[in-house]
Amino acid sequence: MFVSRLQLHDFRSYGDVELEFGPGLTVITGDNGAGKTNLLEAVSYLSSARSFRGAPTEALVRMGCARGFVRADAVSSGRNLLLEAELVPGGRSRMLLNKQPLRSGIDRRDALAVTVFSPDDLVIIKGGPGERRVVIDRLLEALHPRNVAMLADLDKILRQRNALLKQSGGRLSPEVGFTLDVWDAKLASVGTAVVRARSEVLEELSPFFQAAYDDIADRGSAVSLTYRCSFDGPLDTALISGRADDVRRSLSLVGPHRDEVDVRIGARPSRTHASQGEQRTLALALQLAGHRLLTERLEAAPILLLDDVFSELDPQRSNALIRSLPTGQTLLATAGAIPRSAAVQSRVVVERGEIDGVCSAARIWSELSDAVDKPGESVDEIAFSGVKQHESEL
Repeated sequence: MFVSRLQLHDFRSYGDVELEFGPGLTVITGDNGAGKTNLLEAVSYLSSARSFRGAPTEALVRMGCARGFVRADAVSSGRNLLLEAELVPGGRSRMLLNKQPLRSGIDRRDALAVTVFSPDDLVIIKGGPGERRVVIDRLLEALHPRNVAMLADLDKILRQRNALLKQSGGRLSPEVGFTLDVWDAKLASVGTAVVRARSEVLEELSPFFQAAYDDIADRGSAVSLTYRCSFDGPLDTALISGRADDVRRSLSLVGPHRDEVDVRIGARPSRTHASQGEQRTLALALQLAGHRLLTERLEAAPILLLDDVFSELDPQRSNALIRSLPTGQTLLATAGAIPRSAAVQSRVVVERGEIDGVCSAARIWSELSDAVDKPGESVDEIAFSGVKQHESEL
């Protein structure tokens, strides 16, 4: 699975851009704020119809433009695919697969799957339960289209139920009680299915998580993932028991939207007892575990998008992360050096929202073996001085 060509029109900082990629590792370099992450965001949008940075559609369209477009030629399971997205601020955006509308819940395994690593991943461990639920839910969506519909149903039911609770004004009238019975029945059914799906995928993910942590960490520790419900017993019973509090607070206080994914290192809760370095390693291990699970289930590695992930990792863990990645297409955006173990195939240079140059890195890296003995220079410094030299040939 890989993107062979990416075209952008009025997307983020780009007017008109066209890039070609190979199936291996492409390094995208440039200063901070140059627009490197925008290229990764465009690829990710074609997979999920949303920004992995949580940005609204208005922020994805170039300032002053009425709409933006993202187009990619891709290869998946031996099939040539054309994916197109039209982004309309304040309007209805569209996505097409081979010129046909991409419907909600379509099997995205036939289209594009991506895994994103970014500096913001630390919040997965450091943040509240919602951050960890999002990771698991997005993994569920990537594994099967029925999960997309199931999670969308849960969101719709909760919005409708919360609207009713707010309208009740804190009073449980017969009319409110009758309507709550309807929404509670739906929430109990869909919510139970969500809990089951999350629990099952966590059980499947756990050995991948331990293996990924062992690969990245500089010292071995037992790590674990546990799903913890926010309620006891059947969900329908819990909803009835908590109804008075829900009405009083005008909010749904019971359900899978308040559940926790407990991440532990040894016997300690990682959110409160792990150092920031350990938390970052755990977050990377969790993302890598999901990537490996998807690779096994889809029988092809998703496209890997690495956004400045090495800036807060020491060289040992950076090299360990690169060595641990499954084969497949990787787009790596960085403002600095990259691990020497990275098998770079090509390099894209971004400057102020423009593509300044594209060059093959094969010859650059082949020269490293002759250059590592230069006094006063690290391998990464030698590599990037070589890249700079070849840029002058473009």
